[in-house]
Amino acid sequence: MDFSNRQVFVTEDGSSSLRLREADEQYHSFHGACQESLHIYIQNGLQYRNDGSDIAILECGFGTGLNAALTFQYAGSRNISYDAVEAYPLTLEEVKTLNYASAVKDFHTETHLRMHLAVNQSIVPLSSSFLFKKTIEKLENISFESESYDVVYYDMFNPDLQPELWTESIFEKIFQTMRPGGILVTYCAKGRVKRALKSVGFDVESLPGPAGKREITRAHKPSAISN
Repeated sequence: MDFSNRQVFVTEDGSSSLRLREADEQYHSFHGACQESLHIYIQNGLQYRNDGSDIAILECGFGTGLNAALTFQYAGSRNISYDAVEAYPLTLEEVKTLNYASAVKDFHTETHLRMHLAVNQSIVPLSSSFLFKKTIEKLENISFESESYDVVYYDMFNPDLQPELWTESIFEKIFQTMRPGGILVTYCAKGRVKRALKSVGFDVESLPGPAGKREITRAHKPSAISN
């Protein structure tokens, strides 16, 4: 699959996204990139864990950087450590074609650009309370420290396009890197994905989806793991 053959398009909420030409697959819903990201990852991920404590986030599938930039925008006063994984990073030219500054009120364009320009695995202090790191590698090739993250944004391409990234072995890796009580949120609501999540120990719930999508999935790592 050629992940570099991409085309920019504008979604129904006025915000832009990218489409993989060869696979006819898009990075965000046609119904709206920003409304999708806000609903799934901000409202049901970041803000669901809105207890005021420090938070460590892992994003699997950095893509256009929209989830990360909106997390920065909605972080408030919390100390956030944000680690992003992306195997096929955008070019600078592609980043500059994205229209988030005009589509999202108070969007942090400079911060968004700094995320994309971050050197592989370097820690970038985007503010006094927001540390960002991007790893340019395939998820299946990365080893994570155990119990490191409170929230996981799982935003990989769909299971039909990348089935190797929706398996029990991948979710076991994610489960182990999450702290007890942590959550994983994803747009995907396929039955086989939910079964894979449950099989490695997650408690799984279905939530209403954003416009154009019936359901999304949130998975919880139990606070106390039974032997």
